[in-house]
Amino acid sequence: MSFFKKLKERMFRSSDKIGEGLEALVAEGADDPKEPPREVPDAVPELPEPPAPELPEPDLPEVPVPELPEPDLPGPEEPMPFARAATVSVPSPDRDPEPARPGLLGRLFGRTVADEPRRVLDDAMLESLEELLIRADMGVDTAVRVTANIAEGRFGRKVSTRELRAALASEVARIMEPVARPMPLYPQKPQVVLVVGVNGSGKTTTIGKLASQFKAAGKKVVIAAGDTFRAAAVEQLQIWGQRAGVPVLTAPEGSDPASLAFDALTRARAEGADLLLIDTAGRLQNRQDLMEELAKIVRVIRKVDPTAPHNTLLVLDATTGQNAVTQVEIFRKIADVSGLVMTKLDGTAKGGVLVALADRFGLPIHAIGVGEQIDDLAPFDPDDFARALVGAEG
Repeated sequence: MSFFKKLKERMFRSSDKIGEGLEALVAEGADDPKEPPREVPDAVPELPEPPAPELPEPDLPEVPVPELPEPDLPGPEEPMPFARAATVSVPSPDRDPEPARPGLLGRLFGRTVADEPRRVLDDAMLESLEELLIRADMGVDTAVRVTANIAEGRFGRKVSTRELRAALASEVARIMEPVARPMPLYPQKPQVVLVVGVNGSGKTTTIGKLASQFKAAGKKVVIAAGDTFRAAAVEQLQIWGQRAGVPVLTAPEGSDPASLAFDALTRARAEGADLLLIDTAGRLQNRQDLMEELAKIVRVIRKVDPTAPHNTLLVLDATTGQNAVTQVEIFRKIADVSGLVMTKLDGTAKGGVLVALADRFGLPIHAIGVGEQIDDLAPFDPDDFARALVGAEG
């Protein structure tokens, strides 16, 4: 199964919400696509024909008619020269005329485009469209901008659900295109990837999937379980490490994460690893403590490599909706976020928040996740995402 099919099937809540909303918008004020029956005028009564005028018969002289010889016709056994039998097809009065064949679109979709309900794109429809996008967590500013762009060149015209869906998908893809970039890989060894995010965002699972995928691509990977305050996070990383054959460095619960990061980087460098993935805590209850903890990790690993960390990935939970915007704002202040990973798009009707993040911050979106399996995390494709979000066909 392609990732787009998986994305479309599992983003059912977002796509259903937006797709059904678009259909309701058009149907609400749609005109009847069928022409009203034409009025047939009453039959005109027949008028009697006027009598023909009586004219006198002319007095003509008699002309004798000459006798002509009978023609020499061939007999029944002799063929007529140059004769060809002609067959003329005359429609039977009892047979109905053959119905016209439908056009290509009619054969493909079962009905012609003219049969689709259509509605004039006016101010009322645009206002309803804005509300629909806001409910899908696209955010007020982004929803207004998207709606205005859709209206450009279409305002006052009748549109169908199919056309509106295609226009929305095109606009979403246009916004997402500049931010759809895979995580860059550098020649520096080891490349240090600091992974941040609130607890429960899917941060630990994302690290495990990335490690497995990089290992499958031939990279040597080391994981540092830097969230030393959550035993469950450490155990989860150890399970992923066993699956992928990747070493996971741990420390006793409550240990200093910066010290663990220093040891992990030293070991990764000594073993010639390509990538070091460092998990971090995500406690936003006390932002000052978290800020100091992350700052200390960066300060310590730079004693080993002054250019580290080379990537700082922020993992976001799609089910949080507009709260993801707040998290980006906070972590951009706490850490130098270089890219985003969005998880749990399979369980929410709030997938539109990713459009709002792209429109507002412009941070690269490296990957999205739609499940728990290793292949449920894939590079972000703006066209696939846009079509899946609005429920369009692939």
